[in-house]
Amino acid sequence: MQKPASSIIVIFGASGDLTRRKLIPALFDLYRQNFLPENCAVLGVSRSTISDEQFRKRMRDELEKDSGAERKNITVFLKNLFYQSIDTAVVAEYAKLKKRLLEIDRSCHCGGNMLFYLSTPPNLYPVIPAMLEAHGLNRSAENGGWRRLIVEKPFGYDLASAMELNKTLLKYFSEEQIYRIDHYLGKETVQNILALRFSNGIFEPLWNRNYIHHVEITGAEALGVEQRGGYYNRSGAVRDMVQNHLLQIAATIAMEPPAVFGADAVRNEKVKVFQALRSIRTEDVSKQVVRGQYTASTIRGEKVAAYREEKDVPPDSRTETFVALRFYIDNWRWGGVPFFIRSGKRLPTRVTEAVIHFNRTPHSLFADTHSVNEGDNQLIIRIQPDEGILLKFGMKRPGAGFNIEQVGMDFHYSDLGPIDIPEAYERLLLDCLNGDGTLYARADGVEACWKFIDPILNAWRENPDIPLYGYPAGTWGPQEANRLFDNPGEDWRYPCKNLTGDGEYCEL
Repeated sequence: MQKPASSIIVIFGASGDLTRRKLIPALFDLYRQNFLPENCAVLGVSRSTISDEQFRKRMRDELEKDSGAERKNITVFLKNLFYQSIDTAVVAEYAKLKKRLLEIDRSCHCGGNMLFYLSTPPNLYPVIPAMLEAHGLNRSAENGGWRRLIVEKPFGYDLASAMELNKTLLKYFSEEQIYRIDHYLGKETVQNILALRFSNGIFEPLWNRNYIHHVEITGAEALGVEQRGGYYNRSGAVRDMVQNHLLQIAATIAMEPPAVFGADAVRNEKVKVFQALRSIRTEDVSKQVVRGQYTASTIRGEKVAAYREEKDVPPDSRTETFVALRFYIDNWRWGGVPFFIRSGKRLPTRVTEAVIHFNRTPHSLFADTHSVNEGDNQLIIRIQPDEGILLKFGMKRPGAGFNIEQVGMDFHYSDLGPIDIPEAYERLLLDCLNGDGTLYARADGVEACWKFIDPILNAWRENPDIPLYGYPAGTWGPQEANRLFDNPGEDWRYPCKNLTGDGEYCEL
């Protein structure tokens, strides 16, 4: 990976969990691997009144939880961490921020390059860029130093708010300066979908409606809403997972080969997929979309509360903790091929994967020989955990007759040996420092996804008769989700049938 130019990374919301658990550890790992620039400083910004040393102490406590982190490396890394307390909603406070940035830029020789990271509540997304613009911090420095802005999801609450947010951001930063971060796109296996498709001659000729029967994407979580009941109740599974993470995975699977491998070319092809998503009509929402909410249950001997019993969740909440949908992409490559997505909380395990189901043979030659499990060929791309790829096909079972059994030919990232697979935030932060937006969402793509999702949310809001099915915590969601498949015998793939005791891990 390319080493970026010297720069200052400014993290708004530096006292929050994301900074402590993800951003600072990701930057430290980049430093440890010698990927950060020679001259690099990190300035945490928040309302909390603490000193540089107190901020460093908080970050040290988190970094030392990693048994592989050497104290000497941590000490050197922390010398380049600084902290500035301001009220981010008051424009005059940004004069203090500007003064501090100029001081750090001079002392650390960062060349005027500044990356602003909005690790804040979404209501501050329109505010902070306006304040930066008021003090000229959004514009390139006189010496040519660049300015960039990273925005965390959610990118709006619906189409109207997403369009308003984009309009506001573009008042103060150009699209080339804005990086909308979706950490799923930073996962190694999501990126490997592109490599699998476009670097292998055996897959691309089959990657179309002529050979693929359907595509299935699962994003399952074993945990409930934990202490985020208030946030999750305003969001739900569609906004939290489908509109961003899982539709991005679908676009990576469905996109056309770009002319060149560059940020604009790759994102142009993804946007074409989003624009080709067939809108689900209001009268078809109950047929093509199934929503659910987990109920109380006992998982491996432990009683688990229902969603409506979670902290900060109303007892009459209609928020979905599970969603499954069938949709279509109206273009020449995918015409008529159904895509299935499901995501949920309190499912049996944590797993994210995509499954390409190829067409079955036109004639079942061994149907009369008591074949065992003569199913379709599947290409399974496991995104997390146990990252890897599995190809399933039929083989003759040893012995008399032709009893066919499904076998797998698999690859695991762990097979490569002790290779450090970078965390998603590592890759994405480094890409932004290098000015590479390939793995970041673009404004038109975000709006196209919301345009597809909005009719579903509107139908649920306007028609309370659309069912919200209950499912016991620890199961694969409501049984009604199976009805999305039209053909007899078709069903979701159920990974991880042999769960470990904690339900947190399953093999590919």
